[in-house]
Amino acid sequence: MTALERLRGSLRASGLDGGELLFVLGSGLGVFAERLEDARAVPFAELDGMPRSAVPGHAGRFVSGRVRGVPVVVQQGRVHLYEGWSPEEVTRAVRALAGLGCGAVVLTNAAGGARADWPAGTLMRLRDHLNLQGRGPLAPGEAGYGSPYDPELGAALDEAAAAAGVPLEQGVYAGLLGPSYETPAEVRALRAMGADAIGMSTVAEAVAARAAGARVAAVSLVTNPGAGIGGTPLSHAEVVEAGREAADRFCRLLEAAVEPLRARLRS
Repeated sequence: MTALERLRGSLRASGLDGGELLFVLGSGLGVFAERLEDARAVPFAELDGMPRSAVPGHAGRFVSGRVRGVPVVVQQGRVHLYEGWSPEEVTRAVRALAGLGCGAVVLTNAAGGARADWPAGTLMRLRDHLNLQGRGPLAPGEAGYGSPYDPELGAALDEAAAAAGVPLEQGVYAGLLGPSYETPAEVRALRAMGADAIGMSTVAEAVAARAAGARVAAVSLVTNPGAGIGGTPLSHAEVVEAGREAADRFCRLLEAAVEPLRARLRS
């Protein structure tokens, strides 16, 4: 039995197979899981085949529950390529849950800004991405779909943002390997390539989830200006603190998005 099959069976045995929507929460953004109704948490350590992250700001657990009556699964934390995990391990959870019936995967992340006109705290819906991590998550012969981001799910996020009164930009996310932050020259180059936000996750999960049959949307929280744009040194503590400050807006957006997302899945 493969690690993916073991994880899928372990998720099912733990009662984590009933969610229509999967939300993957990035650094400092785990507070959304604490607002679920009828919540039940399962630590990654209790699931066979589930990799565990040591990065601060990642709780390392799944939480199942309901948002406005809709059954959802929330993944608090993820593993990263820069921690030494393989692309297969980084994407194993989204593949497993897509195989258990999660029709939509909403990925979130904390990102650095590549635009001088976007202040810290900006929320951005991913319209597309640049995979600059030097590797991809698909096996030979596995179907790719170009951009993995579903336009209808993106429209659902826009609708939710308007209803919740939460400003939501659109843009392109550049996924780098990390773990070091980018230099000012790299930020300028990424901006010239079309990047609006820069991070170290999401791109592999988006591609793999789409290949596994799920529809995909994603949101970045711009936690800080990129190097050369802001005037202060970058740090992971700053990322986590920005997540705390944006928690209410972030949660209101995701809560408002649940019903429009489900409607798009069923249409």
